[in-house]
Amino acid sequence: MFFIPTSIVTTIINAKNKRIDWKVAIPVANFGMLGAIIGARISTKISGETLKKCFGIFLGIVAINEIYNLVKMHNEENKNK
Repeated sequence: MFFIPTSIVTTIINAKNKRIDWKVAIPVANFGMLGAIIGARISTKISGETLKKCFGIFLGIVAINEIYNLVKMHNEENKNK
């Protein structure tokens, strides 16, 4: 519930400062809401243990991706020296 008013205020401030590309923001927001609705419905049909396992796998994939990007960035920096 905290994120809803925060995101509304942030959107208003950034819109006033013309920092939002509406052609990109509107489709991203629409698909984000659609994904949240679908995810909420799916999560009610799956057991808590299965959700924990899926989330753990997701976090593992994110961690591997972050490590890969860190190593890649480090290697590129060493090439440029």
